[in-house]
Amino acid sequence: MLLEQTVEKLNQMKLFGMAESLKDRLARPDHQDLSAADLFGFIVDDEWINRHNKKTQSRINAARFKERNACLENIDYHKSRGIKKNVILELGQNRWVDDHQNIAITGPTGVGKSYLAQALGHQACMAGYSVLYVRLPKLQLGLVQARATGTYAKYLERIAKTQLLILDDLGIAALDDGDKRDLLEIIEDRYSVGSTVITSQLPVTSWHDYLGGTIVADAILDRLVRNAHRLELKGETCRPTIEQLNQIRGSDK
Repeated sequence: MLLEQTVEKLNQMKLFGMAESLKDRLARPDHQDLSAADLFGFIVDDEWINRHNKKTQSRINAARFKERNACLENIDYHKSRGIKKNVILELGQNRWVDDHQNIAITGPTGVGKSYLAQALGHQACMAGYSVLYVRLPKLQLGLVQARATGTYAKYLERIAKTQLLILDDLGIAALDDGDKRDLLEIIEDRYSVGSTVITSQLPVTSWHDYLGGTIVADAILDRLVRNAHRLELKGETCRPTIEQLNQIRGSDK
């Protein structure tokens, strides 16, 4: 009866990890000879792990990754892709996030730019950083909607406070003057206080022209590229062709 009351009190205090651990560990034969101090230490560890895992999952959910299972361990380091394992492992330490540096990932369609960006974002989530993933066309739409609902400033503030912003698909859609000013505002707010990952089919040398070749383009690139790590991916698309998809569908029938 005392155990049930203790578990109930732990749940009421929202110590769910401790409540579950207490029941589990007291029932384990290999724990019967543990001292009270050791048993209590294990139970506290279980609560800490439970909270840590929940916070990590919450950050991953808030990041809104498209590839929720992207991780550095699954990256293909085949020589033809142009990805150096030592570089990725170094970036995986997240020191570039601490130093508010950026990453520019470029290459043809389908070579894994988005996956790599999200794998780095997932690594940052695991390390305790806040992350937001968004495709640039969706960001444009979000800014339009925020203006229409009077939440533009709040929308920009949320992006500015995010420790790591992943902007996917730069160059896939045209930007008007308003879009370029919005992008400048976002990059300016994050300069020296946050990190940004940009993926694009366009090489970095073409970004200035894409952004209009004006002083706005100068300002964006000055803040975005100056302290950026550049990863240039190569090779053919990793995505299945239409013919391959049809073959897969045919084999499932």
